Amino acid sequence: MAGGKETPRQKMIGMMYLVLTALLALNVSSAILLKFQFLDDSLQTVNQKTKGDNQGVVTNIQAAVAKNKTQSANDKRVLKNAQEIRQQTSDMVGYIQSLRAMLIEKTGGMTPEKTYKQPEGNDIIAINMLGGSKNGKGYELEQKLNAYAKYLKQYNPAMPDKLAMSGRENPVAANDPNQKRKDFAQLNFQDTPLVAALAVLSQQENEVLKYEADALQRLAAQVGADVLKFEKIFAMARAESKTVAAGTKYKADMFIAASSDNITPTMTYQGRPVKVVNGMGTVEFVAAASNYDAEGNSKQQWKGNITINQNGNDTTFSVTEEYIVAKPVIQVQSASVQALYFQCANELNIQVPALGAIYDPSFSASGGSAIKGAKKGQVTVIPSSTEVKINVSSGGNAIGSETFKVRPIPKPSIVAMVNGREVDVKRGVPAQSFRAVEIQAVAEEGFKQFLPQEARYRVTRWKAYLVRGSNPIDQAEFSSPSANLTQFAAKASKGDRVVLEILDVKRLNYKGQAVDVNVGQPNFNIPLN
Repeated sequence: MAGGKETPRQKMIGMMYLVLTALLALNVSSAILLKFQFLDDSLQTVNQKTKGDNQGVVTNIQAAVAKNKTQSANDKRVLKNAQEIRQQTSDMVGYIQSLRAMLIEKTGGMTPEKTYKQPEGNDIIAINMLGGSKNGKGYELEQKLNAYAKYLKQYNPAMPDKLAMSGRENPVAANDPNQKRKDFAQLNFQDTPLVAALAVLSQQENEVLKYEADALQRLAAQVGADVLKFEKIFAMARAESKTVAAGTKYKADMFIAASSDNITPTMTYQGRPVKVVNGMGTVEFVAAASNYDAEGNSKQQWKGNITINQNGNDTTFSVTEEYIVAKPVIQVQSASVQALYFQCANELNIQVPALGAIYDPSFSASGGSAIKGAKKGQVTVIPSSTEVKINVSSGGNAIGSETFKVRPIPKPSIVAMVNGREVDVKRGVPAQSFRAVEIQAVAEEGFKQFLPQEARYRVTRWKAYLVRGSNPIDQAEFSSPSANLTQFAAKASKGDRVVLEILDVKRLNYKGQAVDVNVGQPNFNIPLN
């Protein structure tokens, strides 16, 4: 039995041989003699085809050498060795066929119905194949088979040391105490009917032809004349596009592809090696494009090479594939998506739905700075000019960009409160009740809703004057929004007025830093009554 990789035909022959050996070990009755003939006929049919295939390989080697104009010494040596192997095998097969003819003749030949006249013939088989003192043809066959194995091993390292095995060497008989003691001739021809003996000879012939085929293929590979045998054949389809809009045509090529376990191709993509598993390479890369058409598509292509090396000349096949890169749609979510606020922390949520789970964003900004958030797609943009451009990448690959206008921060409204009520400068305030005063800086409502962390204002410095006629009679300065003006109430008379002058307003930004706010110098002129 052979080791290594075998064709389906070789595997079938091996299984038939195991069945044959097992039946011989059981010393079967004549009830299944006809089945032995069927087995023998099947083996002979296969052997005839293998002979033709092997001769075809020699012919291919001869043609390859003739085609090679240089006709090197190596090529001539390969052809000579192939022709010699074919001759040695023909001699071996011829000898086995002569044994078949002798046994058929000794047992009376065949009937007109193409069956054997004496399908049993156990004694005749024993006399001719075993002999009286181990001088039968079975021992001569053993010597010739093992001599052939020794000869062929120089061309086929997978060749076993012996083709004719004893009971101890046979993988099936070695497990049977009664059979493992027998030599090759006894194991195959003792107590064996004619049809079984013929099947044994056919199997031995098949082993010879099988190993010859392996040796010839090795020689053929050296001159590029070997024949590829594909064990895996499968259907494939290649579509022009996997995405088709409704109402448009879908178009695809359908074809047969194949791979061989005996040949491992080498593959490259854009000059870089591709990992090959089970004869198939996977090309994988991140699609990218710089220019898109009006519909947001960019035609691209990649090129690859597949090289088959059969220990002879390399054969390289080129592959060119076109594909279309669709510009991803960038979705921006923000309370203030139309425009961002100057020098404020504008929080955005930027997503690219087409990338799905592989979306791994990073951001940069022109005209400002971008700070990546804790969650996927979150980014804080701080504009430093009137326009800011956000560049979006995923996994280091550029996706696209979005441009935003930048609006100035709206000024807060300054409100004066007396005793918890907003001052009405037209109606005034009773002189004796002008005590608790608070100056508030109120953020514009829209700005406060969009960026509440940026809309925190505080009046940090202001002055108050008690004025009678055109002369101030008292004044005070404060560094907090609230103050107690009881001193004014004690001096005030009906007809006086209080003037409030706002000197400084601050805003707390997203970092908690106090930023100056230019509100001008607003003041309030409050009449006392």
